[in-house]
Amino acid sequence: MSRIKCKRLNVHHLTGIFSVGIISLFLAACTGKRPDNLGARDGLLTLCPSSPNCVSSQAEDGGHKILYLTLMADPDADFARLAALLRNRADCAIVEEKSGYLRVEFHTRLFVDDGEFLLDRDKRLIHLRSASRVGYSDLGKNRERIEEIRGEFVKGGKR
Repeated sequence: MSRIKCKRLNVHHLTGIFSVGIISLFLAACTGKRPDNLGARDGLLTLCPSSPNCVSSQAEDGGHKILYLTLMADPDADFARLAALLRNRADCAIVEEKSGYLRVEFHTRLFVDDGEFLLDRDKRLIHLRSASRVGYSDLGKNRERIEEIRGEFVKGGKR
């Protein structure tokens, strides 16, 4: 009888290991690989893909187009204020910071989205882009998040 229990325990043990493995693979697939095609080139951010899970202030089509951030004071001071705002968000991690450029990761329970912010000093604005790493639709999450950031940015700039 003890021999049968041992065999059952082994089957349950293997089932548990298999389940943990499947869940781990699923979660790894949700976060996706960090893209290597992002960054500013000649004042332009990477174009959005054809899927509806991306917004950009430099997009031409209405499905992806979102308004840039308008600067309220000194361009560098406003950009530093945006960086501080992003650092204080629980869902955001800055992964690259250069003069006039920020690259961030936005984390939800299961997914990681990529965000970019590009300062245009001459036009006194900040271009932005936010895109999901995986999947086809984001159910409007990137647009919603950027509008939330815009609200916080505008509110923080009022004196």
